[in-house]
Amino acid sequence: MKTLLNDAAARAIRYIETLDQRGVAPTPAAIAALRGFDEPLPEKSSDPAAVLRQLDELGSPATTAMAGRRFFGFVIGGSIPVTLAANWLAGAWDQNAGLGKPTPGVSYLEEISLRWLIELLRLPPGSGGAFVTGATVANFCGLAAARHAVLRRVGWNVEADGLFGAPPITVIVGAEVHPSVTKSLGMLGLGRSRVVKVPVDGQGRLRPDQIPPISGPTILIAQLGNVNTGACDDLAAICARVKPAGAWVHVDGAFGLWAAATRTHAHLIAGVNEADSWATDAHKWLNVPYDCGLAFVRDPHALKAAMAITAEYLPTEGEIRNPSDFTPELSRRARGVEVWTALRTLGREGIATMIEANCAQARRFAAQLAAGGCEILNEVALNQVLVAFGDAEKTKRVIEQVQRDGTCWAGVTVWQGRTAMRISVSSWATTEADIDRSAEAILRVVRATS
Repeated sequence: MKTLLNDAAARAIRYIETLDQRGVAPTPAAIAALRGFDEPLPEKSSDPAAVLRQLDELGSPATTAMAGRRFFGFVIGGSIPVTLAANWLAGAWDQNAGLGKPTPGVSYLEEISLRWLIELLRLPPGSGGAFVTGATVANFCGLAAARHAVLRRVGWNVEADGLFGAPPITVIVGAEVHPSVTKSLGMLGLGRSRVVKVPVDGQGRLRPDQIPPISGPTILIAQLGNVNTGACDDLAAICARVKPAGAWVHVDGAFGLWAAATRTHAHLIAGVNEADSWATDAHKWLNVPYDCGLAFVRDPHALKAAMAITAEYLPTEGEIRNPSDFTPELSRRARGVEVWTALRTLGREGIATMIEANCAQARRFAAQLAAGGCEILNEVALNQVLVAFGDAEKTKRVIEQVQRDGTCWAGVTVWQGRTAMRISVSSWATTEADIDRSAEAILRVVRATS
């Protein structure tokens, strides 16, 4: 085992150390070589070292360098080295982190991490939380708690009696709601299309003055960090308009919620602690390994009521809370280990510095592309840059050529009728030199593309 694990560590370290020497996207040859995995199911056992070698030699070249410094395709942070190391150690522990009594170490780390995060993100003291896979499930958890609470107020137990015959729930969203939210609404039986859509402004922010009158059980879903522009809804105005009428306010803050941890951008999320539930990702701006989402609810009893599980064979009694009482999963990995490691290592100041640096790098990126004649479509509020290179067809051609060039990687989007390149600056490892090199590569492609 020791030899095999040392070999795996050496291969992983070599992969990370050589990221900067390769293109961000895998080559066509590397993708074609994946056919080497396509073989009949083995009848007999194989040498573990040979299997690991095959995995590395065929698999590693066919990856996209998302862990590198110039991947700007999605809001993805690379793994801070100490969090990757913690991930390896937690993998060796192999804890099924559903119940506190049999896994006290990782369950306690999760409790501490949640407490620190609630403080860091300026959420109400005493809020409950859960570690999940990502923002989709985090939104699901927050909205499940919302569904429980708004129906409980009118005398309906949705966990026991379901939605058949239940009082209807009005769900209000902005016109540019993220699809992870609509997916969650579908899974909760609230309907992907059965929503009231409120118009947004020129940056994608929900317009509080267009929210309809509130009546009966109502959930309003706000957004911190528009997936295209990075813009944040005016939570203070939204809460002032709907909370007096009894609406539950849920916040999809997959990356924008992390502005709360900064000195320079916290004003963008003013009113965040007036909401009732929040969803975000630690694998975005906290830069921990995939996957790691976070759900927070002001009333932890509402989250537990929506998620708790009991069975005679489960050891659910103990001093340490059972994480599975707050998540959809019973069997789950110990995500809190990496989050605790990141928070303990970086501290409040280190986290703020990391996020502020990415925001400054996004502004630098936009300024260089604008100086080169490109059109920046959004106000660069956080880490998102939308850039057009002419009409839709030319913009698509430029994006394809940039991806082939390999210096950096950014994807295509269509926002408010415009086709654009979407640049997301989210990695702890990105430097100003990476921004300059990437902007130069993009402008070189623009000049060469007719």
